[in-house]
Amino acid sequence: MKRPLSMTGYGRGESQTGARSWTVEVRSVNHKFLDLSIKIPRKYLGLEDRIKKEITTHYSRGHVDVYINPGAETGDGIRLAANLALARDYQRCLETIRQDLSLPDSPTLAMIQNYKDIIVAHEEEEDLEAVWPQVSAALAQALTMAQSMRENEGAALKTELSQRLQEFAKTVETIAQDIPSIVQRRTEKLKERLANLLQGIDLDPIRLAQEVAIMADKGDVTEEVVRLRSHISQFSGFLEAAEPSGRRLDFLLQEFLREINTLASKISDAPTAHLTVELKTEVEKLREQIQNIE
Repeated sequence: MKRPLSMTGYGRGESQTGARSWTVEVRSVNHKFLDLSIKIPRKYLGLEDRIKKEITTHYSRGHVDVYINPGAETGDGIRLAANLALARDYQRCLETIRQDLSLPDSPTLAMIQNYKDIIVAHEEEEDLEAVWPQVSAALAQALTMAQSMRENEGAALKTELSQRLQEFAKTVETIAQDIPSIVQRRTEKLKERLANLLQGIDLDPIRLAQEVAIMADKGDVTEEVVRLRSHISQFSGFLEAAEPSGRRLDFLLQEFLREINTLASKISDAPTAHLTVELKTEVEKLREQIQNIE
């Protein structure tokens, strides 16, 4: 099974045995959890657990609608029967009315047959064990078709996510390369600010330099960059994972944002602040795409 898989897919399958033709349709869209909805005639509800089991071999997340149609069959398993007890009651009531009103004609079949439930339809039960191979074959076709569609869309999503991740990584590396300059600029600003604040005050130059260095070091974002690099590597690994990774990718993007926010709070440097905005924008674009990954 190729990964990642999109949660959006459609498949249709048919299976015919004798006069019966089974049709199965599978439609799926993104959903936080696995949400199954199976539409099947009441007389076949005994197959529902087997159908669910087959679906869960293909889906771990997503809203999945399954429509199972047994089609038409000669007679369609319907048998008609006369409700003789009810017919006798109708006939007796009509005869009572005739006698009470002194009517000339006796009740006829034409009169009785139009009354409700004189003739009833019975749906014959079917052997579900005999039916299941037909349903299973159509279901397998539908799931295979849907799987192919999900794989194709998943491949497209993977390509787009990889490209966006590369752009994200480039921006991170731009910040990483500028860290010495960021620290230097912050140091110069701190020196200038302290010089203005401490005019006329005699301080030890060495102690002043130490305090400036400590304050400037607080603006060093090396740790955040290292963690972002690690997250980027993990993200790439999840895209190649053999198991569903949509939830892990979503969680990882939260960690991306955590590091970006920390990085942005440390830096009061205009050029770098602009880059952190770009990083946040890319994370939102990534998050939008992974919402459809299983």
